[in-house]
Amino acid sequence: MKAIVIDGSYGEGGGSIFRYALALSSVTLKPIEIINIRAKRSNPGLRPQHLTAAKILVEMTEAKFEGLSVGSTKVRFEPKKRKGGKYVFDVGTAGSISLIIQAVLPVALFADR
Repeated sequence: MKAIVIDGSYGEGGGSIFRYALALSSVTLKPIEIINIRAKRSNPGLRPQHLTAAKILVEMTEAKFEGLSVGSTKVRFEPKKRKGGKYVFDVGTAGSISLIIQAVLPVALFADR
């Protein structure tokens, strides 16, 4: 299936586009490619909290993920299926848990038990 391409520099160009795009891709099971991630920030690219949200979604959807590293400004995410369960992850930094929940909660609501 062809991936939907999303420009992460749109609007304020922050991490919200990344989080919501991953969440909606996971709910719909449609592959996405996100480019220019956090391009308008002084420190562009993915930060540790973005990686944590992505890693949780990879596990929850058995997704294939390319570009999953700190500083990456381009990723490809291909979810396969949604599955519920118990997941434990550590951000490893002072990343905001509420921002991680923005990406994960919608998927958890639609996940198989």
